[in-house]
Amino acid sequence: MTKYDVLQQYYGYHSFREGQEVLIDHILEGKDALGIMPTGAGKSVCYQVPALLLPGITLVISPLISLMKDQVQSLNQAGVHAAYINSSLTENQIAKALTLAGQGQYKIIYVAPERLETERFLHFAKSVEISMVAVDEAHCISQWGQDFRPSYLNIVQFVKKLPKRPILSAFTATATGEVKEDIICVLGLENPKTLVTGFDRQNLFFAVEHVKSRTRYLQHYVADREKESGIIYCATRKNVEKVYETLCSEGIAVTKYHAGLSSEERQRNQDDFIYDRKPVIVATNAFGMGIDKSNVRYVLHYNMPQSMENYYQEAGRAGRDGEASDCILLYSAQDIMINRFLLENKEVNPNFTEEECMTIRERDEQRLQTMNFYCNTKECLRAYILRYFGEKNKGACGKCGNCQKHYVEKDMTNEAKQIIRCLGDLHERYGINVVVGTLLGGKSAKLREYRVERYPSYAALHKLREQEIKDLIGQMIQDGYLKQTKDKYALLQTTGKAQDIMDDLCTVTVKMEPKSSQIAKEDDRIKGTGKRRSDILNTRGLEFFDILRGLRTHIAREESLPPYLVFSDKTLVDMCVRLPMNRTEMMEVNGMGAYKFEKYGERFLECILENTGGIREKFYFGEMEEILGRKR
Repeated sequence: MTKYDVLQQYYGYHSFREGQEVLIDHILEGKDALGIMPTGAGKSVCYQVPALLLPGITLVISPLISLMKDQVQSLNQAGVHAAYINSSLTENQIAKALTLAGQGQYKIIYVAPERLETERFLHFAKSVEISMVAVDEAHCISQWGQDFRPSYLNIVQFVKKLPKRPILSAFTATATGEVKEDIICVLGLENPKTLVTGFDRQNLFFAVEHVKSRTRYLQHYVADREKESGIIYCATRKNVEKVYETLCSEGIAVTKYHAGLSSEERQRNQDDFIYDRKPVIVATNAFGMGIDKSNVRYVLHYNMPQSMENYYQEAGRAGRDGEASDCILLYSAQDIMINRFLLENKEVNPNFTEEECMTIRERDEQRLQTMNFYCNTKECLRAYILRYFGEKNKGACGKCGNCQKHYVEKDMTNEAKQIIRCLGDLHERYGINVVVGTLLGGKSAKLREYRVERYPSYAALHKLREQEIKDLIGQMIQDGYLKQTKDKYALLQTTGKAQDIMDDLCTVTVKMEPKSSQIAKEDDRIKGTGKRRSDILNTRGLEFFDILRGLRTHIAREESLPPYLVFSDKTLVDMCVRLPMNRTEMMEVNGMGAYKFEKYGERFLECILENTGGIREKFYFGEMEEILGRKR
């Protein structure tokens, strides 16, 4: 069997995605590999395909129980025998799984890093042929990564104890250059083939919305997509409960997830979401790392995350099937203070030195500032994200929220001078709100207490709106003329470059929406630019999609499976476009492997024939070649 046979038979794909074949070939040659690929790019295929072709067993180190269960369930659905070893199993179940593995029952075993050092598992590993150790979510091994897990360091010692060193492969979706080097060094990868396919995911639509009422925005947004699955992230349990109650009162099928719930309730709510019983979930960032749900059509952030790594990982849970999906962040300046509080109170590894703790705190603050800049930039959001992860020279994408707005550049050099003068008047002892209030001529109790009315800069910019001054300050911070202190007070101060403005050696320009262009109202529907079902399928096609989705749901309930493990939305859309009438035609459908056809193919063929009478009605817009332009 070749790698192409494996891809077709078990995954139903006719060709590899970008980067997959390069890594697979390298691993099959017996060499180490590191793949940094965005969520949805098919990282798991890069180690699962070689695992089925290599002679022994492949161990996949995975950080979360839910992630292992999902992957193993997906493999079993495709006809691949796989197992997992973690704390959710009893000792008898673990013993049975290891016995079957020793008898050649499993080619792939997922294992938690904590299990590697147990006597039973180590004895098993020494008694069988381990061809490869694949490390999933490899950024967890780096103390500079956003999800450092000390247990991942067990991998290094485990490999050293094996009779023969296996191939080592590592995969992650988010890694800066520093984290990438850490992965290679700590894991001890030997001359690895390192492949960074790029972090861009064209099917995701990014937007940041500055709205008056985030709650009202959510109500309208979710209600407008009642049949779609989505995740709403909140920074605190309190906000999770608030948003959950609001959506419940609107009659939306929603559930919730946070650390304050019992483990039983968390598992029940997670299952409700995965099995589409409740397609919307409101959660803290404790949710999602182990979720491989392919049909999430939107990820909304009610609060700003603490870092770009966290944001891109969480937003990346949308559109894993490659279909168009939204990633929208609802911004409030208050989120900065919430996140600073959370960072100040987060647990730090007790083994770290004081110097290491200080370095981590400084990096946390730097990441938070980068995230704040993202929320306030007028530049292309996609380009901003990609530059952060090291992809240079990425121009405007033309299809994110910022690119779809029409900005005009305004020279605000004189206003910038007033800000600098105001900071001088205030002796750089206050944060942004006091500075803005002073420039506007505010009369709040706090400003009266500080007696800011005595300064020459008081009310100097009273003709501007508060947001315009804040936008200008944000631009000056990004351009390096101003800075904020890295303590909880975040005092606004000038840098050495600020004098260039006062000496007329430079100009300060800010992108602004023209007054004739109103910012989207809370009840406006945000439209991404990717091909959605409604863009591909006509009215009859959408009706037929719902019929196929109903059959999928029925089968999923029969087998107690998440619906997306039967077939993805992408596969159902492909069926609507192709309308296969026999086995040969059905095997051309995206995601239809041989094993899947044997289990479900006939039932879907019967459904198609019953509802079309064997006549190929056109259920789509445009030309088939345009829509199916890829065989994948």
